[in-house]
Amino acid sequence: MENIIELYNLVKNYEMGIQTVRALRSIDMTIKKNEYVSIMGPSGSGKSTLMNIIGCLDSLTKGEYILNGTNVSEMTDNELAEIRNQEIGFIFQVFNLLPRFNALDNVMLPLVYAGKKKKDREERAKEVLASVGLEDRMNHKPNELSGGQRQRVAVARALVNNPAIILADEPTGNLDTKTSLDIMQLFENIHNAGNTVVLVTHEEDISHHAHRIIRLRDGETESDIINENPISLINT
Repeated sequence: MENIIELYNLVKNYEMGIQTVRALRSIDMTIKKNEYVSIMGPSGSGKSTLMNIIGCLDSLTKGEYILNGTNVSEMTDNELAEIRNQEIGFIFQVFNLLPRFNALDNVMLPLVYAGKKKKDREERAKEVLASVGLEDRMNHKPNELSGGQRQRVAVARALVNNPAIILADEPTGNLDTKTSLDIMQLFENIHNAGNTVVLVTHEEDISHHAHRIIRLRDGETESDIINENPISLINT
């Protein structure tokens, strides 16, 4: 299986007044297509910084980043925005849904930015909402949905452009245990359908749903192991 993410000698520094904060220090990492990877680490380990760089939300100080065959290391802001819209589906802890828009309109947003026709936008958005079990909640606004339903809307929005990568940042952080398991089953379905899933979490039990676990500490890779017994929620 070919690589979809390639990071070589990745360094990220932040200037804080006269002090330089070394957030990432010479990270080398490859992730293959259709891998299911969790990135873990304590506060200050660099996992959020790494997620932002993988998601083309932040630039690197040094090194090289190849995303799905494209070198994004020196792209302009406009080029990065296009890559984000086409290649990456984002899922966040706080959902980031527009409160005045219903579920269908929230899911259609990436297709608006992609310039798709209204009919095509609606058809595709309805398809992915149905795939996450929300066909009967399409016209509900976020405040009319439960936390788990709002996260499912966010998952549908992430899937709507058929991105190469699903990048999830603490996707169960605001959810109760049962709802968290429902969302993790949804991620398992997404992975089984052929998607690459990169999950950033600080929760040990959540990380063990992934097939590979990468741990960061002090901006460096502490360990990178294959999870021989990933938790499966399919047919359980």
